[in-house]
Amino acid sequence: MRKARRSARWASAVMRPTRTSSARSAPFGRRASLPNRLSRRLAGMMRSSERSAGRRGQRDTQSIKERRPMSRNDLTARMRRLLCAIAPLAAACVLGVSASTGGAGAMLLGGALGLGLAHTAIAQPAAPPPPAARDEFRVTLLGTGSPAPNMRRFGPGVLVQAGGKVLLIDCGRGVTQRLRQAGLKLGQVDALFITHLHSDHIVGIPDLWLTGWLEAEYAQRPGPFVVYGPVGTRQLMDGLTSAFDWDIKARIADQNLKPDVIRAEVTEFQQGVIYDRDGVKVTAITVDHGELLNPAFGFRVDYAGRSVTVSGDTRFSENLIAQAAGSDLLIHQVAAVRPELLKNPVIKVILAHHTKPDEAGVVFSRVKPRLAVFYHFVLLGMPGTPPVNEKDVFEQARQTYDGPLLIGEDLMAFRLDAGSVVQIAPRAP
Repeated sequence: MRKARRSARWASAVMRPTRTSSARSAPFGRRASLPNRLSRRLAGMMRSSERSAGRRGQRDTQSIKERRPMSRNDLTARMRRLLCAIAPLAAACVLGVSASTGGAGAMLLGGALGLGLAHTAIAQPAAPPPPAARDEFRVTLLGTGSPAPNMRRFGPGVLVQAGGKVLLIDCGRGVTQRLRQAGLKLGQVDALFITHLHSDHIVGIPDLWLTGWLEAEYAQRPGPFVVYGPVGTRQLMDGLTSAFDWDIKARIADQNLKPDVIRAEVTEFQQGVIYDRDGVKVTAITVDHGELLNPAFGFRVDYAGRSVTVSGDTRFSENLIAQAAGSDLLIHQVAAVRPELLKNPVIKVILAHHTKPDEAGVVFSRVKPRLAVFYHFVLLGMPGTPPVNEKDVFEQARQTYDGPLLIGEDLMAFRLDAGSVVQIAPRAP
């Protein structure tokens, strides 16, 4: 019983909100009192639980000496029941207070109750935008990250929907999940375009290829897996076919899946127009990812007088600037590091293969898109020296570019209208 009382006092103390000045708290109105209400309710429920336990003890004929003391497991189970009971109020606290205070409410709950309660309140995925109309030109950032695993930024992938076509540029880690979050079946992808063969840009291909073959509602590819890529792409797909030979044969025999749908239809290309169907044109653009890492490409997609250019991995590239001229939307990769790491030999090699923020600003200034967006963030750090953040990237780009610029996030979506680019979806939750 004493342990339970101590737990009640601890919960009440931890959940007591930090004092703020009246000037700071006034704008938040009644919402600012939610943490107080939550802490009072939790403490009251624990006291009520203790009183109930006391009354049961008085009625019990068993002696106090024979009574088994409350174990840690018992206390944990009781706390879980209480937390489940107050989850609705906790959700209101997280959603209401964090919206007003920039996350203070969520941080308070995280410290007091662990991650579970906050997850209950805020982890629901955002609803995707309505399906793209056939004549709509929509671009969605499926993944904006780097090889470093990051739950907010999945591997590189850009979805282009235009003229009823569904085109995917690169297929990094987690792109299939992002496709589903964007409201598409895996089998809806008409063609995959690979910028280059670095693993972080292609590691999601087996999932898209094999899972899209299934007859489940989320898959249902109607025909062969269509891939456009640089020299080496055919060898890649042949190798994957060999690696998954057992799975492919087993599913054909056991599930009667169609052999033609698992077949990879590969086109290897050089710079120029590589896809032109129903008014949708894709142009491959040679870029410079480094002497030992070529060939590497960006892509420009044109439809109904509108266009998007995706840089792929590249150093500052004059050819990209020339080929991207007139683009409505320019999506460009970026790499950055703190000044104290510039002499690190590993960092120097990586940085030499990518575009720095101020260099990207020059690209944007010369191309003059209606909107420029950063993606594929390669933000480098070392033990003891954290990487730069997106704000640093933005500020460095502003040294050389003063036009419309966004820091891309997973699941950001844009609609390309005649004369404008409109953001239609926020970043991923």
